[in-house]
Amino acid sequence: MSQTAGRTADLVLRNARIHTVDPDLPAAEALAVVAGRLAWLGPDTGADAWIGPGTRVLDGAGRRVLPGFVDAHNHVRLGSDSACVQLAGARTLDAIHARIRTWHAANPGAAWIEAEAFDYSAIPDGRMPTAADLDPATGDVPAIVFSYDVHTAWLNTAAMRTLGITRDSDELPYGRVHKDEATGEPTGFVKDFAVRGLSRDGHRALQALGVPWASADRQYGRLARSLDDAIRFGITTVVEPQNSLDDLALFTRARAEGRLRSRIVAALFHPRGTTDADLDDFAAAAREFADDRLTVGPLKLYIDDVVEPRTAALLEPYHGCAHHRGDTFYPADEFAGLLAKLDARGFQCFVHATGDRGIRTVLDAVAHARTVNGPRDARHQVVHVECLDPDDVPRFRDLGVVACMQPRHCAPEIAGPGQDWAENVGEGRWHKAWPMRSLDEAGAVLAFSSDWNVAEMDPMIGIYTAVTRKPLGGGEAWMPSETVDVTTAVHGYTMGSAYANFLEHERGSLTVGKAADFVVLSRDIFAVEPEEIPGTVCELVAVAGEVVHEAR
Repeated sequence: MSQTAGRTADLVLRNARIHTVDPDLPAAEALAVVAGRLAWLGPDTGADAWIGPGTRVLDGAGRRVLPGFVDAHNHVRLGSDSACVQLAGARTLDAIHARIRTWHAANPGAAWIEAEAFDYSAIPDGRMPTAADLDPATGDVPAIVFSYDVHTAWLNTAAMRTLGITRDSDELPYGRVHKDEATGEPTGFVKDFAVRGLSRDGHRALQALGVPWASADRQYGRLARSLDDAIRFGITTVVEPQNSLDDLALFTRARAEGRLRSRIVAALFHPRGTTDADLDDFAAAAREFADDRLTVGPLKLYIDDVVEPRTAALLEPYHGCAHHRGDTFYPADEFAGLLAKLDARGFQCFVHATGDRGIRTVLDAVAHARTVNGPRDARHQVVHVECLDPDDVPRFRDLGVVACMQPRHCAPEIAGPGQDWAENVGEGRWHKAWPMRSLDEAGAVLAFSSDWNVAEMDPMIGIYTAVTRKPLGGGEAWMPSETVDVTTAVHGYTMGSAYANFLEHERGSLTVGKAADFVVLSRDIFAVEPEEIPGTVCELVAVAGEVVHEAR
């Protein structure tokens, strides 16, 4: 807290209520920034010593100040596409048809109809959609509809014809063809899109087939808009969890064009079939992109899929099924060997796992890697942790595994009673749903995130859900025994996520010597009722002491 000799600050923020997320100095009224770093925090009375002729002085006006948010799992590159039909909130097939028809009437010359944010529950009887469900609204124009989680794609008959999908098609570069059990004909539903369609080979295949959504310009447009949203929401560090080497050019373009105001950590996708040469290329990229604005390095893997279409791996069968409990993408022994190999090469792994058997398979693999390679500070992550068996809760702490979770996903209107998630696992397993409090009390590191564009990017919505487990508009809580308090939720969005990405010495708290990344909020989220947390905005956002956003 001492002044640098003979040096005044570039920026001083005073008259504020600063929640530092630093246990050594939990609160302050003012801070000073020198050369992009925090040089001092303390009482207002000490701020004058840092002010000189060239100092920018900000009046906090008694507002709450937090460290910049670190969103540990945010698909800014995938983003939301304004050229797509927007299906969020369309809860019936008729509503989907109406939105597509309206869009098509406004875009009569479109070569493709593309839509996003389809909700599985909109299809009657809990079944998956078919081309026949889509054809009445699209006619002979090829159409592709992405589920809200982007784990599946839904095609009409014209799209299957354009893409060359027939009864002989099974495994595609961009997904797995679902077929009618009685006829063997493709239904128009494509599974494993997140694993294949978002891979390097999958994206190249879609580009070659002329799907506009996959073009480089459309990709960049999605990224640029998402980056603008991220800084507006006070997300000063974004962890983009799934990229190919091809995608890195999008980030360098954004940086060159001044759109990269948030810092980026880009994980590289490791699909099945990744070679040792690929790993060498990944390591080279990590060396090339390693500054404080754009870092490349972690690897993204999948062990299972998602609960809603019953493709997550469960320990016991899905509710109403005698035998089906989902599959893992790798046999357990193979995955354990793979993780040990990657761990031995020094890679940090982000592993998508939603089902209790999928999560256990990952934890077993980390335990195997520690046995084979010896323990190290790897900070491997289980991403999502949606359905966790209580026996596995303490293993996160014991194995040093980070629980990278998205609180918004457990909202009752998304996953609770009457929704596909809760119905598919059955009420007897609801106690396993997003056990944030249990993990925190067991000493696990919680890294919170949005999973944009699967859910809203705004950290205020995630914090509200973590604290209440209620619908966004209010109502009954679902599994409130697993709520956390505001302080824990903020820690998950700041220091927890910084630690999860080896950034705890640079970001995550407002501490002397760290980067001066901070936000000034319109409300004190520690003092208002939880229902008032959504709608709180970042009135000012600073990155490295530079004000990069001010609310108008």
